Amino acid sequence: MVPVQWYLLLAAVLFGVGLVGVLIKRNALIVMMCIELMLNAANLTFLAFARQQGNIGGHAIAFFVIAVAAAEAAVGLAIVIAIYRTTGSVNVDDVRELREEG
Repeated sequence: MVPVQWYLLLAAVLFGVGLVGVLIKRNALIVMMCIELMLNAANLTFLAFARQQGNIGGHAIAFFVIAVAAAEAAVGLAIVIAIYRTTGSVNVDDVRELREEG
């Protein structure tokens, strides 16, 4: 049996990689993938603690996080496609140019 600390260490590494990707990258698709990586790291911690405690509450929360992540991916991808059609790029910095001056 693998100790819970190993799961938490893996989750921390995954979350850190996702956080660095969100802060450094400018491509909207990569930023969305890094956010998904961070959500999966949170799921791993929920499941690790649920396994340690022997209850099913962590599994239920993980399913809700997966559902939110799926909705975020669908809406985010639709927004990215709309931005690409408008600007021809999926660079996050190009979104600033879409502000309406009035």
